[in-house]
Amino acid sequence: MTSFSTRKQIFGLTGWLALSFAASALGAIASVQARSFYGSLDQPGWAPPGSVFGPVWTTLYALMGIAAWLCWRQGGWRAQRKPLTLFVVQLAVNALWSWLFFVWHLGALSVADIVLLWVLIVATLIGFWRAAPLAGVLLLPYLAWVSFAGFLCYSVWQRNPQVLG
Repeated sequence: MTSFSTRKQIFGLTGWLALSFAASALGAIASVQARSFYGSLDQPGWAPPGSVFGPVWTTLYALMGIAAWLCWRQGGWRAQRKPLTLFVVQLAVNALWSWLFFVWHLGALSVADIVLLWVLIVATLIGFWRAAPLAGVLLLPYLAWVSFAGFLCYSVWQRNPQVLG
């Protein structure tokens, strides 16, 4: 581990959390009408209520930011370029999903986005694990939730071809 000053550690943690929550904000902009749109869709009986998504995603974005910071602490951007680049790319793919689903109503592309996101999360998790095992562990809830969300997205798309064609 590179020995960063306390000030640089705090700055780094703040920066990675800010980046994670910036991706969250981009997705949230697309999700302004999500509650009414999601509520209007035919959903499987196992679909959680819309009120669950906000707290879950808030927690996951916080864990993602902390995980990225733990990876970054292992030598900085230069030493951890690959896993941190994967992290940034998966954040962008994550934010894109809300636009595909809630704004543009593109069911097939939403499902494809989640599949790509899942692959990127696995790759990021492996890279983070290699840099700092706890960083990888912190991404496990994210991977689990996106796995669940992928099945949900597919199911909702299949049940609503007229809206999510």
